[in-house]
Amino acid sequence: MKDFDFNNDRLLDKIAKIKSGTISLGLLRLIAFFATGGFLILFLSDSAWWLIPSFIAGSLFIILIKRFNHLKDQEKIFQSIIKIDENEVWRKKRDLSSLDSGEEYLDKLHPFANDLDLFGAHSLFQLINHTSSETAKEKLSSQLKSSFQFLTADQKREAVDELSNKIEFLRAFEVVGMSFFDKNIPQNQWEKWLEKEEKGHSWMLFAGIMGILGGTILFFLSYSGLIPFGYLGLWVLMGIGMLSFVFQPLKEAADKLPSKQTLKAFRNWLVLLEKENFNSSELVESIQKLKDQNLKASEKLQGLDRLGYWIENRLNILYIPVNLILWTDLILYYRLTRWKKKFGSSVSHIPDVLSDWEVWTSLGAFQKEVGMKGEVELSEELCLEVKNLNHPLLKPEKAISNSFSIDKDSKLTLLTGANMSGKTTFLRTLGTNLVLINLGLRPFGDSVKLGQFQLFTSMRNSDNLGESVSSFYAELSRIKSLIDRLDNGERIFFLLDEILKGTNTEDRVSGSEALIRQLSDSPSLGIISTHDIELSQLEEKIPYVRNYSFHSEIHEKTIDFDYKIKRGPCPNFNAHKLMELMGIRFQVN
Repeated sequence: MKDFDFNNDRLLDKIAKIKSGTISLGLLRLIAFFATGGFLILFLSDSAWWLIPSFIAGSLFIILIKRFNHLKDQEKIFQSIIKIDENEVWRKKRDLSSLDSGEEYLDKLHPFANDLDLFGAHSLFQLINHTSSETAKEKLSSQLKSSFQFLTADQKREAVDELSNKIEFLRAFEVVGMSFFDKNIPQNQWEKWLEKEEKGHSWMLFAGIMGILGGTILFFLSYSGLIPFGYLGLWVLMGIGMLSFVFQPLKEAADKLPSKQTLKAFRNWLVLLEKENFNSSELVESIQKLKDQNLKASEKLQGLDRLGYWIENRLNILYIPVNLILWTDLILYYRLTRWKKKFGSSVSHIPDVLSDWEVWTSLGAFQKEVGMKGEVELSEELCLEVKNLNHPLLKPEKAISNSFSIDKDSKLTLLTGANMSGKTTFLRTLGTNLVLINLGLRPFGDSVKLGQFQLFTSMRNSDNLGESVSSFYAELSRIKSLIDRLDNGERIFFLLDEILKGTNTEDRVSGSEALIRQLSDSPSLGIISTHDIELSQLEEKIPYVRNYSFHSEIHEKTIDFDYKIKRGPCPNFNAHKLMELMGIRFQVN
């Protein structure tokens, strides 16, 4: 297998050169094809000696096809590099509209995924995802939604840090997937096929050899006029009977095997992995799953690729007469059963391992393209302390960082503030960075210190007409889920935005206070944002409550925000002024 060029220098010039080369090769290939056909006609009508130039022209035709296909593959690679470089620019600008949103993974019942923009338009998934296969895409979505295991994530972080420095490897791996992987073929089909035992018989090898020898002899005897062509016809009828034994299993193999393009992606991924050296324990462990003392995984798949090419083209109009005369399907099936018996069990897991590497390279590419170098410190205590943290989905030049801490002695933060001042964005900043840390990525800030806990959010609670559920009832159901988990002794960090906003002020204040008091003995940390300034008085009554706020500065025709969190309750609100700026006229009595 020839090596490809993954360098992103002077791509347009390289593509132009390839296009020129493919035009020349296409012309030569056409000449070789007609020459082969012409020599075959002369062989049939004039002399057997014409078979020699026919063979030479045919061999040249095959060589030209391989060279042509390689150039077209290289062109695909250069086009993919251009696309990947464009996507990197969009990600850095946080313009994510053209990227896969992963909307199908949205889950309104999930503890936090629906509230933190993990999936959908302008989502974390779009910022991270560099996968090609559906299997890898599903694995990445599962990791985004997985429960928090910060100790394991610490090991992942070492692997991601290592990968983020392998810029050429990351580019090449993504390019191979984008260029060759066929998303229309489910990966699990061939794994099941590999596990199925084939009933290969030694007589098939003997019959296949006899078919080639007998068919060749009868054809030349018939061609020479030494025997009637009717004998060749009888041989073909015998061949149909023999070939019927392998027709169905070969058809099943054609249906179950990955497409030639997907196998090409697998092989090139494996070649890249076999060339690269890794040091982190997570990556070394994954590489070990692909290693074999006797033969490289890429070479095993190369053997299957050759067989797969013939299996896919068995119904080709040129192959059928050759098959009927020489019984080549018998040899093909025998070789397939031998390959399957020798390598089937050792390659069946390869697509699954490669999908793991698609996820790894996605995380590494994210860290390389847009990630930051924030430090993570694990604590045995139930706590969270962040320094200069900002939201990964905000444009870097507009993101405002904040520092904040919460622990078991001050485990409930009441967050008040004016409209549009940054309360909800701050909550999402904390939650999203915790998801990044759990993935093995680094936070968008200077540092995060945290204990082991699970995350729970309640922010986007909407009504559901189909289920006759109001937004207020949806929020209550959400809070009940939180209470049930806390009652079961789970350590949880929760983020509740605009608590109980669907009811009147009196009930909202009393209900919020009741919930806050109910948390006294729970192993939890939490932030509750609210517009009810009355709740800020709870800091004087409940020892574990602390007030924080976001402020706004109101002018005659504008409202300014600094988006910085401050200790204490919010001193003023801006709803009245915002309504005025939007055109609502208040009458003065």
